[in-house]
Amino acid sequence: MTEELSAREISRMYRDYINPDLARVMRITGLGSVEDHAQGCWVWDNNGQKYLDMAGGYGVFCVGHSHPHVIEAIEKQLKKISLSSKLFFTEAQAKLAKKLAEITPGDLQYTFFCNSGTEAVEGALKIARLVTNRITFVAMNNAFHGKSTGGLAVSGRPNYRVPFEPLMPEVRHIPFGDIKALEEAVDDTVAAVIVEPVQGEGGIHVAPEGYLQAIRRVCDEHSTLFIADEVQTGFGRTGKMFAVEHWNVCPDILLVAKALSGGVIPIGAFIGTPKVWSAFKGRPLIHTSTFGGSPLACTAGLATLEVYEQEDLCHKSATSGAYLKEGLDRLALKYPDLIVEARGLGLLLGIETVKEEYAGAIISEMARRHIMAVYTLNQPKVIRFEPSLNIKREELDLCLQSLDESLAKTREMFKEK
Repeated sequence: MTEELSAREISRMYRDYINPDLARVMRITGLGSVEDHAQGCWVWDNNGQKYLDMAGGYGVFCVGHSHPHVIEAIEKQLKKISLSSKLFFTEAQAKLAKKLAEITPGDLQYTFFCNSGTEAVEGALKIARLVTNRITFVAMNNAFHGKSTGGLAVSGRPNYRVPFEPLMPEVRHIPFGDIKALEEAVDDTVAAVIVEPVQGEGGIHVAPEGYLQAIRRVCDEHSTLFIADEVQTGFGRTGKMFAVEHWNVCPDILLVAKALSGGVIPIGAFIGTPKVWSAFKGRPLIHTSTFGGSPLACTAGLATLEVYEQEDLCHKSATSGAYLKEGLDRLALKYPDLIVEARGLGLLLGIETVKEEYAGAIISEMARRHIMAVYTLNQPKVIRFEPSLNIKREELDLCLQSLDESLAKTREMFKEK
C-alpha cells in the first residue's frame, strides 16, 4: 500500500506530471485540496472538510455519489467477472440494452455501448454516414459534443476547434433555435442534424418551443437523421427521463453517457432505430469497442435505472428544479448588477453573470463556503447547478444561502476596485 501524500505534494505532482495550468486554476478557484470520499450530495477532502456538490460531476452524479444500491450491485458483479472476453454473450449487457429500448421514446431499439459521451458521438456520426451514404452534418453554434475529432467538428466553439483543424469536413454550423437557418442548411446531402435539447456547456440554453419539432419535420422531408445528444440531459436531469420528451419528439439516434452508471463506472451509448441499425447488416463488426458494454458497467447501469424507479427521481428533478429555479430568480432580481438571468430545465440550471470575472469570483466565494459549483465550458459567464436528483430541500436552501452571501461579497469586491 502506498503512503498517503499531502495536498501540497499532490498539487505539485499535477503541476509536474499532469497539467501545470490545470493545477494553477484548481488552486485559484479554492478547490485545491484532495478529495477523499463522497456520499450522496457531499464530498469530503483529505482534511475532513465537507462540501455540498452542486456541480454533480457535470451531470454524472444523478443518483448521488456512491449510491448503496449501485455499489452493492457492482461489488457482487466484480466477484464474478468485470470485463468481458467478448467471445461469449454478456447477460448484463443484454438486460441493459433491453431496458433502454423500453424506456427510450419512439422506435429506438438497438444500443451500442462505449465508455464516454464523446465516443457515443463518434459512433453516431460514423453510423449516420454509413446508413445514409452522405457525409454532411448540420450542427449548432455554441454546441458541445466532446473533444475527440468528430465531436469537435460538430461542436460550436471555435476556441476548441481551431487549434486542431482541419477536422472532419462538411459540417454546417447554424444558430441554435433558428428554424429558418435550419431549413436553409438541411438538404438532400445532409446525413444528420445533431442537437442538444438543452445546450449545457453552451450556457444552459433550452431549445425554444417548436424547434425540436421543426428538426424532426425537416429531417423527415430530406431523409436526414435526427441525432439527439442527451449525454448531459438524459436520465431525469431535466425532469423527464429524456429531455426530448418535453417536446414529444423522437430522434433516430439518442446519445447517452454520464449518469447511466450512477457515477461509478464510465459508460456511454448510442441508441438507434431498426432503420439506423441496418448499417450493421452484413458487417456486425464495422464499429466496435474493447471495453464498451462491460459486465461491470452494464450492471451499474441496471442498478442505476432501478434507483430511478424506486426513488421517483424524474419527479424529484422536476420539483426540486422548480424550487431551485425560483430561488435563483429571486437572487437575479436582488443582484441585477451581477446576474443577467437564471435559466434551465429541471436540475440543469444556470445563472448568467454580467461579466466573466464575476462568475469566477462567485465560484471561488462559494468554494470558501464549501459549495462546489462550476461554469459552463463554452460560456464562462454562466455558473451551472447540476446536483444529484435526490438532493434534499435543506441542501438546496444551503446552496441558495451561500450563493446569496457569495454574490454580496462579489459585489463588495468589485465596488472596491
